[in-house]
Amino acid sequence: MNRTPRHIYLDPLDAIWLTAAANIGFRVERSADVYASTDGRGVMTIGTPATLDSDDCLAQMILHELCHSIIEGAESLHLPDFGLDNLSERDVVREHACVRLQAWLTEAHGLRTALAPTTDFRGYYDSLPEDPLGEVDDPATALARIGAGRSAEPPWAPHLHRALEATATVLRAARHLDATDPNASEPPIWFELP
Repeated sequence: MNRTPRHIYLDPLDAIWLTAAANIGFRVERSADVYASTDGRGVMTIGTPATLDSDDCLAQMILHELCHSIIEGAESLHLPDFGLDNLSERDVVREHACVRLQAWLTEAHGLRTALAPTTDFRGYYDSLPEDPLGEVDDPATALARIGAGRSAEPPWAPHLHRALEATATVLRAARHLDATDPNASEPPIWFELP
C-alpha cells in the first residue's frame, strides 16, 4: 500500500519569515550560487544551508535582507540588491545602517542575539550600544533612524513586526522546554560553538 503524504514539515521560524517575506512582496528561493541577493522583481535568493555559515538561519537571513530594503526605501524594491554594491566599500555606511536597524528591531523583542547578522559586519553589530539608534557620531545612525520610521509603514508593516513577535513566541516556548536550565537566556535550539 502506497501512502501519499498530504503535508510537509516546515521549520516554524522558516514558516514565519517566508510568510513575512511573501506578505511584503518577496518570493524566497534557495540557491548555492549566492549568499543573499534580490533581483528587483520580487525574488529574494538565499544561499542553501550548505553554503551558509553554521550560525546562519533562514529567518535571520530574510530579516537582514528586509532591513536592507527598509534602509534603501520602497523605490529600491525594484532594483537588484536594492541598488547596493557589496563588491566594494561604496555602501559600507548603508550596511552599518542596516545592521543598526536590525539590532533596533530585534532588541525590542529580545531577539538581538538570536537574529544577529553573521557577515563580516558582525563585529560592528556586536559593538553597538543597547540603543543602536542613539549614537550620534556614526553617520549610519541617521539612516537607521529613517529606517526605523519606515519599518512601521507598508509594505513592511505590519508583517515585519508580526514576524518578530511570532519568532519571540516560538523561542520563548523552546526556552521553557530546556529542563537543564529554565533560566537560560538563549533557547536550546541555539548552541554555543566550541
